[in-house]
Amino acid sequence: MIQLGILLTDRYRLLSVAAILDVFESVNRFYINDKKEPAFNISLFNADELPKEKGVEFNGYPVKSIYPAPKQNLVFIPAFGAADIAQAIRENHKYIPWLQQQYQAGAELACVCTGAFLLGATGLLNGRTATTHVDACKEFANAFPTVKLQADKVVTGDGGLYTSGGSTSSFHLMLHLLQKYCGKDIAVRTAKLFSIDMDREHQAYFSTFSPLQSHNDELVSMAQQSIETSYQKTGTIEELIKEIPGSRRNIARRFKQVTGITPIEYLQKTRIEAAKKLLVETNQQMTEVMINSGYSDPKAFRKIFRKTVGMTPTGYREKFYMG
Repeated sequence: MIQLGILLTDRYRLLSVAAILDVFESVNRFYINDKKEPAFNISLFNADELPKEKGVEFNGYPVKSIYPAPKQNLVFIPAFGAADIAQAIRENHKYIPWLQQQYQAGAELACVCTGAFLLGATGLLNGRTATTHVDACKEFANAFPTVKLQADKVVTGDGGLYTSGGSTSSFHLMLHLLQKYCGKDIAVRTAKLFSIDMDREHQAYFSTFSPLQSHNDELVSMAQQSIETSYQKTGTIEELIKEIPGSRRNIARRFKQVTGITPIEYLQKTRIEAAKKLLVETNQQMTEVMINSGYSDPKAFRKIFRKTVGMTPTGYREKFYMG
């Protein structure tokens, strides 16, 4: 039987723990219905000092202490439900030695969404690939510069260390692990039960362009405002910021320094975000969407959209249209 441990960290996101339990309990039911022994022995672990006179339970499972805990085959780190991820990691520092010990003893470690920050803090991901919630990637990259971040990936696996993107990507992570531990048949049965699209490989189309606005560089603010109010014009970036005082080179340097991207990248992201909104919220024809987003060349529009979002404009509308 596979020993599956789930951490109940401080500030864990309830949805991620519930999803893990639901999936693996369902797999165990598959086995029981097939007259077989359950595949997973599920245990929940916590680093707090637990009262001895009265057991602590979570959804019917006794919560066990990591001091000590038996070796696991697979350990899940849930996502954090905290806005301040750095503070959440500091509060969960007590798990780091245990995770390192489990990994060194042969356990595989998997994390959901922003749980990657705790795995990153162990140092085990250094030099390895990882992903996390698409909107937390910049913070993750700054915190763990030696990790090979693959921001667009839904799931990564490197040396027995697994990460996933935004919370629903955890289902793709679990399918990946189920295929490894239980075979493709169980993975497919689970995908059908939970209506999971097994072919999703990218999470870029879930991202939202949220540019930094809280800074004190007036020149950059002027450039941002000009781009955001005039992006529909099909002119060049030079034309859009020509009224801003200062040389093109100086504006570009300061813009990149403050926002992290060039003015041209900012313009493209602004236009693509506008196109995504039109595709989802209106029934405009594709040519109208293209023009109203600031593009005049259909081929260039499709190419940039696909590169930025991870799918074609038509595919995006088919997947997310709200009409």
